[in-house]
Amino acid sequence: METSLRYGGDSHFKSLRIHAKEKLPIDSNTYLQVHGELDTRIGNPSYFSAQIRHFYPDLAATLGVGLQYDKHDKIRYTVRGKKAFPVTTDGFFTFNVKGRCDIDKEFKQRKSKGAAEFSWSIFNFQKDQDVRLRVGYEVFEQVPYLQIRENNWTLNADYKGRWNVRYDL
Repeated sequence: METSLRYGGDSHFKSLRIHAKEKLPIDSNTYLQVHGELDTRIGNPSYFSAQIRHFYPDLAATLGVGLQYDKHDKIRYTVRGKKAFPVTTDGFFTFNVKGRCDIDKEFKQRKSKGAAEFSWSIFNFQKDQDVRLRVGYEVFEQVPYLQIRENNWTLNADYKGRWNVRYDL
C-alpha cells in the first residue's frame, strides 16, 4: 500500500490529509486501484475512489473507469486516459496527453480536465536523489502548471496560485 501526507494551499484543502492507495492486479495489464483520504482537520474521510485501470504497453497508454466519492461532489462516475509520447530514445523525457471526465450519478453534471505536459525524469540527479520535472497546460481551465518531485517530496503549483505538497511515506 502506498501512503502519503498531503497539504494544499487552496481553499478546499487547507488541512493535512492522509492518503492511501492500493493497486490490486487483475491480469498482467489490468488492476483495480482503490485510494482514499482522511482529512485530519475534520477527522473524516474526504475522498474515496475505486477504478479499473488498463495499461496498453504497445501504445504507452492507460484507460481507467470507476467511481469516486468526495465530501463536496458526493458520488461520481469517472473515466480517465493518458498517452505518453517519448521525446528521447531513453524514455526519460516524454510528452504526455491526459484527460479525465467525472459525471454525477444522474448523468447531468460533468467535470472535464485535460492537459498536455512535458515530463523529465532525472535518475541520480545527485547521489541517491531522483528528480522529476513536469510542466504542463490544463486545457479546460486554461492554466499552466508545474510539478517538481524529489524522491519522496512532490510540489504542485499552477498559474492561478493553487499549490499543494505531498510526502510519500
